[in-house]
Amino acid sequence: MAEPWLSADDIAAHLGITKDTIYTWIAEKDMPAHKVGRLWKFQASEIDNWVRAGAASSGSQAPTPAPNVGARSYDHHNEEREGAQ
Repeated sequence: MAEPWLSADDIAAHLGITKDTIYTWIAEKDMPAHKVGRLWKFQASEIDNWVRAGAASSGSQAPTPAPNVGARSYDHHNEEREGAQ
């Protein structure tokens, strides 16, 4: 029996990601997908092999944490105290 074709919604649920991420990965990471008319279709076995090969994480970087703008360092706090004495 042939493997069923899955929708972008199905694959997003399968991987636990958003559908927007699916479309980004098709465009930027060569995620295996097949265009059928206006729709993208997928086979779970192709996607699973692609993920296991590391293609989903290649070239990605961890997000840079936002600076803690309101935080003060301990040294800065001590400088203020010393100046007030």
